[in-house]
Amino acid sequence: MSRRYQTLFWREEQGKPASYERRDYITSHRDKSADFIACAIRSHWHIETKLHWQLDVSFGEDSQRLRSGHAAENIALMNKTALNLLKNEKTVKVGVKTKRQKAGWDNSYMLKVLTVGFTSV
Repeated sequence: MSRRYQTLFWREEQGKPASYERRDYITSHRDKSADFIACAIRSHWHIETKLHWQLDVSFGEDSQRLRSGHAAENIALMNKTALNLLKNEKTVKVGVKTKRQKAGWDNSYMLKVLTVGFTSV
């Protein structure tokens, strides 16, 4: 059996409530408290927002205008894969955007990014 939760989100401007929005959630976690569910929802959206921000800053996703077929989905998947590879490469202590540029200029660094975590036998 599922359980239904309602949450109320508000946005503030200059310390005063500016707008309210009600959201409904359905979950199978019957034994969890409303506070636990609210924390899980907030942490999920925090990750989503952070990922979108990183993709926009590092890859300029918001400025891309791909509209034909599945181009937008395919590029988004490739960008997320590239973001994960760049984050896993830890030898260079710079941001993702700089790592991406370095990989474009330096083939040996690009190979290092692509093979991070792999070991030879």
